[in-house]
Amino acid sequence: MDTKALKEKLFLTRDNLGKRLAEDEIATAFDFCEGYKTFLDNAKTEREACSYVEALAIQQGYTAFDSKKKYNAGDKVYYMNRGKSIILARFGKKCVCEGVRIVAAHVDSPRLDLKPNPLYEDSEIALFKTHYYGGIKKYQWTAIPLALHGRIFKRDGSFVDINIGEDENDPMFVVTDLLPHLAAEQMKQPLSEGIKGESLNILIGSLPFKNCDESESVKLNILNILNEKYGIVEEDFVTAELEVVPAFKAKDIGFDRSLIGSYGHDDRVCSYPAVKAIFDCEVPEYTAITVLTDKEEIGSQGNTGLKGAYLQYFIEDLAAMVGVPARDVMKKSLCLSADVNAAHDPNYPEVLERRNAAEINKGVVITKYTGARGKSDTSDASAEYMSKVINMLRDSGVAWQTGELGKIDLGGGGTVAKYIANLDIDVVDVGVPVLSMHAPWEVVSKLDVYSAYRAFTVFFEK
Repeated sequence: MDTKALKEKLFLTRDNLGKRLAEDEIATAFDFCEGYKTFLDNAKTEREACSYVEALAIQQGYTAFDSKKKYNAGDKVYYMNRGKSIILARFGKKCVCEGVRIVAAHVDSPRLDLKPNPLYEDSEIALFKTHYYGGIKKYQWTAIPLALHGRIFKRDGSFVDINIGEDENDPMFVVTDLLPHLAAEQMKQPLSEGIKGESLNILIGSLPFKNCDESESVKLNILNILNEKYGIVEEDFVTAELEVVPAFKAKDIGFDRSLIGSYGHDDRVCSYPAVKAIFDCEVPEYTAITVLTDKEEIGSQGNTGLKGAYLQYFIEDLAAMVGVPARDVMKKSLCLSADVNAAHDPNYPEVLERRNAAEINKGVVITKYTGARGKSDTSDASAEYMSKVINMLRDSGVAWQTGELGKIDLGGGGTVAKYIANLDIDVVDVGVPVLSMHAPWEVVSKLDVYSAYRAFTVFFEK
């Protein structure tokens, strides 16, 4: 055997999909991502993502889950959890007692949340106070166009949904920054200190209420506008969920249009393929479940995050339908925690260990463990399950690679995998590599997005 053949036999290789895929396969991947871009533009918050998916599911013939009903192979159901997380399920040919197949992604992303008492006036300028959500670089959120999304409950119990800044005719909002001429002291600060969390205040207006000699007349004018349009008063902010997100639209990047720039790739870049995979699978062998969850960016806390019990309760309901303990179902179940990993960026090579870093256009990333330093606070997938997942992808021709989230003492992070593992379910992270992760505009490869869809589809079919 010559040297080249021996290397092909023995070496681990990660081919660039752009070299390996035929033109029609690349075209298919690009076409798939047009739907993904539409999803990104219409699902910038967890509520919007779940509502969007619910509407798609109903179009696909999914019905609201009823734990008192009996379901047959091929039946399609969904469970909406408080409007902020959703479960899709398609019943398989095998009894639920033999386990289920789960793909779990999250639909929350880093952002700026309005504080409960956000509206104030200073120097005849009206602003909103915010509290940032998730891991952000605060300086990235200044001097960019922002939009306001969310839900406001009024005194009478009714609510109004807000989406301002996305339509071409809408006003936008902004966090102002210092001009460089006056920023000498600011620029001496570490990046983490140059912009303070309490300085991430949203500029929302400057005109006083007409013919008003009272103090806070600009604030009064803003409240009057909001009252006339939405019927709300200042107290209603206390009961509101209002999120400030980048107003950017998803756009192709590069002369070859091979990349997508957008807010919220983490983790909608796995959510959309997971939804499409369950929609497109035929009657599966095992019951297939896609979970889109909330609160991952802040530790999966609360009753809409996967540290909560709603997925466990859903599986308990499935188990009760066939008269078996839920633990027997869970210990036979398999899961892909569909979450992203950092892609190698040649501008910042020093933070990643190249032999164990993910790269764009190389397919989905299998992340055996996350955590930080000594693998703290992570789920470390077993050799048996790693072998099962890799063989499944290899045998189906799905491009895959492995990746760590940075060098050992530099990196770190977490996913929902550990909360799935705590249910006695085998799980490993499988997702898409991302450039500029957690920035207001992240970047992914179209070929990797499509690889995620193929990976999740194969997982449901096996």
